[in-house]
Amino acid sequence: MKLSLKWLADYADAAVPPPELAHRLTMAGLEIEGQIRAGEGLEGVVVALITESRPHPNADKLSVTRVDAGAYGVLQVVCGAKNYKVGDKVPLATVGTTLPGGVKIKKATLRGVESFGMLCSSRELGLDDEHSGLMILDPALPVGLPIVQALGLDDTVFEVNVTPNRSDALSHLGIAREVAAIFGVPLRYPAADLKEGGGAASDRAKVRIDALDRAPRYAARIIENVRVGPSPQWMQDRLKACGIRAINNLVDVTNYVLLEYGHPLHAFDLDELAGPEIVVRLAKKGEKLTTLDGKERALDPDDLVIADRDRPQAIAGVMGGADSEVTEKTTRVLLESAWFQPSSVRRSARRHGLHTEASHRFERGADIEAVPKALDRAAALIAELSGGQVLRGAIDVYPKPQPRRRVTLPYARVGGLLGVDVPAEETKRILGALGFEAVAEDAARATFEVPGWRVDVDREEDLIEEVARIRGYDRIPSVMPRAPARLEMEPSSTGVEERIRTALAGAGFMEVVSYSFVSPKELSWLTLRDLPLLGKPIEAIALKNPLSAEQSVMRTTMYAGLLQALSHNVRHQAQSVRLYEWGRTYEQNEDGGDEHRPVAREVLHVAGVLSGLRAGRHWTSPDARIDFYDAKGAVEVVLGALGIEDAKFAPVEMAPYHPRASARVYLANGVTLGTLGELHPAAAKALDLPSGTFLFDLEVARLEKAAVLRPKAVALTRFPAVLRDLAVVVDAARSAAEVREVILQAGGKLVEDARVFDVYTGQPIPEGKKNLAFALSYRAEDRTLTDAEVNEAHKRIVEQVNERLGAALRGENA
Repeated sequence: MKLSLKWLADYADAAVPPPELAHRLTMAGLEIEGQIRAGEGLEGVVVALITESRPHPNADKLSVTRVDAGAYGVLQVVCGAKNYKVGDKVPLATVGTTLPGGVKIKKATLRGVESFGMLCSSRELGLDDEHSGLMILDPALPVGLPIVQALGLDDTVFEVNVTPNRSDALSHLGIAREVAAIFGVPLRYPAADLKEGGGAASDRAKVRIDALDRAPRYAARIIENVRVGPSPQWMQDRLKACGIRAINNLVDVTNYVLLEYGHPLHAFDLDELAGPEIVVRLAKKGEKLTTLDGKERALDPDDLVIADRDRPQAIAGVMGGADSEVTEKTTRVLLESAWFQPSSVRRSARRHGLHTEASHRFERGADIEAVPKALDRAAALIAELSGGQVLRGAIDVYPKPQPRRRVTLPYARVGGLLGVDVPAEETKRILGALGFEAVAEDAARATFEVPGWRVDVDREEDLIEEVARIRGYDRIPSVMPRAPARLEMEPSSTGVEERIRTALAGAGFMEVVSYSFVSPKELSWLTLRDLPLLGKPIEAIALKNPLSAEQSVMRTTMYAGLLQALSHNVRHQAQSVRLYEWGRTYEQNEDGGDEHRPVAREVLHVAGVLSGLRAGRHWTSPDARIDFYDAKGAVEVVLGALGIEDAKFAPVEMAPYHPRASARVYLANGVTLGTLGELHPAAAKALDLPSGTFLFDLEVARLEKAAVLRPKAVALTRFPAVLRDLAVVVDAARSAAEVREVILQAGGKLVEDARVFDVYTGQPIPEGKKNLAFALSYRAEDRTLTDAEVNEAHKRIVEQVNERLGAALRGENA
């Protein structure tokens, strides 16, 4: 935003040099990105009166003039322009002046005639592109007056970087409030010298709001007998300094008050409104509007429009329509001042590719209390500059007034948070200067009413921030942080996260971070409706204002982002991919939305995807591809890092896995930790992914609850192990985990471990059967086992496997 210091001084005059003002504002959170001196380079240019003009004796296109330049005397100047007459006042660049374009003025002889200076156009002064002739000045200006003063260019303009939360600072009055608080100077509000007359405004037009949720307040005034013409030079100069082109007195007033109050306004030609009536409503399907930029726009049913009785006349908060535009024929004006929902304006502005001064402010949150103030100020200026009459009364439709927010601030909390003592009186003074009124107070605390223009303040920390920035962050001393008396124990969640990340990194996984917003189509591919889900289906939460259709719902599974990352890697010819993500999924909260309860239940997960070659292509190993057991191994690595020893795997059929290779991970008490499996071919095809893609998903809260993070010391045994192999033939549907569990139970304390080292089907194994080969390790903690002890335990295991599982002994090696 451009800020004119000359204009600013009307409301709060700090009386300090611009560099100091820029520094103090920047330190208060309003960064000054640049400074421009409006009249820079025009030293030596003065107002001159043309007293004589005659043709050049040696050049048909030139004239020889004599001008009165005040203190510079009467000078002879050769001129090529033809748009002046004797008695006009024009800019004169005196000898020695260097103009903004770099032209240095010297005494010269032009075709035999001496010239002592140059009469200038506005382009030669660097003011605009007009160069058809000399710049004709106001005849009331004194001769010899520096042109900087004559044109109101004795000004410095700041370029202020206003953060999105500070909509109150998008105006000269808003920044003047900051200056008044920082420097302790008075704040002067602009006077609205409004004189009403004629009939009642409500007799000339009607206002109705059909979309109160989008426009809770709409006000209007009627001004009749206006004469459209140029606005006065002082107003044009101020608008130009802020980067706005002057149009006419009516439109310029609305822009002027916009920059003054920060509240957008719009002027309609009342005679072009059907009714005349204003209806604030949503657009109807098929409606069109030609906006002020001359483009016809197809309106969306989500667009909030300002309509008359018959058709839309403006896109609310964004841009007006050409049909009711103020022209030189306008004699009656309906002046609008309203408050529109920020998200509604934002959507319409983005939808139609429009970003205007009005939408910029409404999107960030305007002051609903400023509606009548800005309206009255603009109406008074229009009446003054156009000779119009403001009709009696404003039409102010505000059926549900919004109360001001109140925030209670304990005074001790200010020093506690900032680390420096701030007296209660200083806190009250600063907040009072910013418009926060104390409505209840005792020695320890005060309750402050938040002014309407501060849409960003709603808690005590916000008030403390106001005190800190106005007081000065540089006044907070730099001190060493105070160490706690004792170190707090690291929360278990931190240890669990660290162990999981370390374990997965050690297993060759790379972490990815993806958006929580995903495509509904991708989620539908991952649910695979012909397969069951573990639990009831999860309905995705739709976003009210999505970035795009591809990011319109919150993810219900971590796989959406992981599979996108896998697809990206596959397209770039990655041969072996192992990725994991630590993040949250989002489910509908049935009790959400009431009493500030969140609308979503967020569940923290760690999930992974594996695809491609097991170890990459290498001459020392064959091109073995990743399979289900690699995914199972990754899960086991995580479980091992957390000390979870009683986890089991059981087959499960559920989306989005292939039924042949999917499992549920659960504890002995039945709690499910997560799932893993091969991505179903239908989903892989829909997502354009290779076959043989494997996934795992674990719920972090359940892992944390089951984790054993305190290390257990186990003494190294002094006695050797005895190794035996056991091969049994079981039903093909029987899992190795079931057989292993029977082996461990039958062997008791003597069986240290039992690992599957071979699975075989085919001849001579009968059809429907498979051979499982286990490597058994026997060991006692207090002695070396004898062959008799091992043989007895081994025999007991064989009997139990046969009896409980119906397994047949295929072979046995001692």
